[in-house]
Amino acid sequence: MDEVKLTLPATPDFIRLARLTASGLASRMGFTVDEVEDLRLAIDELCFALTGNPPPSGTVELRYQLDGGALVIEGVGHFNGKASLPLTLTDLSERILDALVDEHELLADSGEPRFRLLKNRHTTA
Repeated sequence: MDEVKLTLPATPDFIRLARLTASGLASRMGFTVDEVEDLRLAIDELCFALTGNPPPSGTVELRYQLDGGALVIEGVGHFNGKASLPLTLTDLSERILDALVDEHELLADSGEPRFRLLKNRHTTA
C-alpha cells in the first residue's frame, strides 16, 4: 500500500492543496472523472467541518492511502490546543458525503478533530 502525507496550514488557500492531491492520486489510480470530482467535493466538506469558519490557527495533517482500488484519506487538525467549532456535520453535509464516498466519519476523540473517508474505484461493465 502506497501512502502520501501532507501537512498544511489550516487556511482555505492551503486546504486547496488537499483537494488537488486527492484528485491527482485518484486520477493516477484510474478513477473516473466523476469519481475524482466526488473526492474533491468530499475533501472540501470534511476539511471545512474540521477547521470551521474562520479556521483556527494551526495545521491539518492529511494521509492518503492507496489500497488497490480504494483511496483512504485521513485528516487530523492540530490547532495549538484550541478546539475548532463543535465537530458536527449538517444533515445536508451528511447526505452529500453519503452520495460522494463509500465511507466517511468525523471524530473528536483524543482531543484532536479528525476525519476519515474511503472512496472505491468502481469498475464499469
